[in-house]
Amino acid sequence: MTPQQLRNSILQQAIEGKLVEQRPEEGTAEDLYAQIHEEKKKLIAEGKIKKEKPFPEITEDEIPFDIPESWKWVRLGTVITLLSGRDLALTDILTSPTEFPYLTGASQIQAETIVINRWTNNPLVLSEVNDILISCKGTVGKIVINSIGKIHIARQIMALRTSSNVLCKEYVKYYLKTIVSNLIAKSNGVIPGISRDDLLYRLFPLPPLAEQKRIVAKIEELLPFVDKYEKAYNALEEYNARFPEDMRKSILQQAIEGKLVEQRPEEGTAEELYAQIQEEKKKLIAEGKIKKEKPLSEITEEEIPFDIPESWKWVRLKQLVDIQNGDRGKNYPSKDTLHKEGIPFISAINLDGKTVISDERLMCLDDNQFNNLRAGKLQFNDLVVCIRGSLGKHGKYPFEKGAIASSLVILRQYSSKADLTEYVSYYLDSPLFFKEIKKYDNGTAQPNLAAKDLEKFLIPLPPLAEQKRIVAKIEELLPYCDMLKQI
Repeated sequence: MTPQQLRNSILQQAIEGKLVEQRPEEGTAEDLYAQIHEEKKKLIAEGKIKKEKPFPEITEDEIPFDIPESWKWVRLGTVITLLSGRDLALTDILTSPTEFPYLTGASQIQAETIVINRWTNNPLVLSEVNDILISCKGTVGKIVINSIGKIHIARQIMALRTSSNVLCKEYVKYYLKTIVSNLIAKSNGVIPGISRDDLLYRLFPLPPLAEQKRIVAKIEELLPFVDKYEKAYNALEEYNARFPEDMRKSILQQAIEGKLVEQRPEEGTAEELYAQIQEEKKKLIAEGKIKKEKPLSEITEEEIPFDIPESWKWVRLKQLVDIQNGDRGKNYPSKDTLHKEGIPFISAINLDGKTVISDERLMCLDDNQFNNLRAGKLQFNDLVVCIRGSLGKHGKYPFEKGAIASSLVILRQYSSKADLTEYVSYYLDSPLFFKEIKKYDNGTAQPNLAAKDLEKFLIPLPPLAEQKRIVAKIEELLPYCDMLKQI
């Protein structure tokens, strides 16, 4: 049960006569109702309120639930006086305090407190202390008891006035809270609103006055416990909302720390795999397929964030994959020259963390545009990573050819014999990768990561066979995280 459902349940029990016991010595609602009518006749005779037309009798079909025998079903309009607000002319609205505060609408009712920021010297409809105020247009159903004094109310507000001798204003307030959702459902118009009749004709369960006060006391004894429950409930909801993602991060972190699967000596070492990759890299340089670059700095002990198995090796990302920027020169295509069909031109919006989404947002180049590009041409199975804006957003490229926008880089394997794609893809999802981003992010309003900095990122390298077992275990476990999101 949510905190709001619990509050609603307490209030519903209250107006059904189930929250406190009935006491014969407190009289009956029938007696109280007669007294209310005497009070109203007196006020009409004194000219303080207007005589109203008779309200229709209550039929059996209207009664929503049973109430105690000592209670009475009445129309709300027979036990309260209702004042409708009126808007003031702009010339009568003041921003400096005067004698009469001006309540313009629901925005000034905050946490059952009235916030005054307008005043007037020419009030038309004055609410008085102890009136129950309810917003009736725009935002319907915000309720507060006037504790300030005489306040001019705008047409977005209605005031329910009671006599303390015959009706407990707090009981009426709590009753109104039980019907707010119904009032909202009834509201209509371009600006949602309710009419006077929506309140005046409403059925109201009337208890004896002393019982009203005991009901209010019980409600106000219970609601602080609901507030405590709400704090605990919200904390649990927040934890439950985070848990699937936290679990996912934990699985990926365990994976890159070598704790997700066991190590097997027969699978060799990362040192051997690393040497194989470097040989492939030298071959590509010799063939002119990639450029020779100055060596990256050695990894120091201070840089290493956690221990890894002895058969693994800490390396920099550039030592495992070639990192390529797109063409940012004169041949870079402007947005208005792109097409709906042709060769895919990938931006961050097309990446979903696993692959490239082929939907209406995927724009394309024609053959001429593609051929004119000097860099950033994609091949099947390349990894694409965002380095501007949505830092780290990535996907594996599923098509034969394509190109990248300026906010992306390509991660391409050196070795066709050592397929690191899946392991590196999960590394890009890991907490370690995002910690590395924080080390190098420029911290500007538009997050930006230089490709040269991405090259330096630390990545723990396992033997190739172990990588495949790690990927298989991750793909076995991650669906459970998705299932948790649906619970």
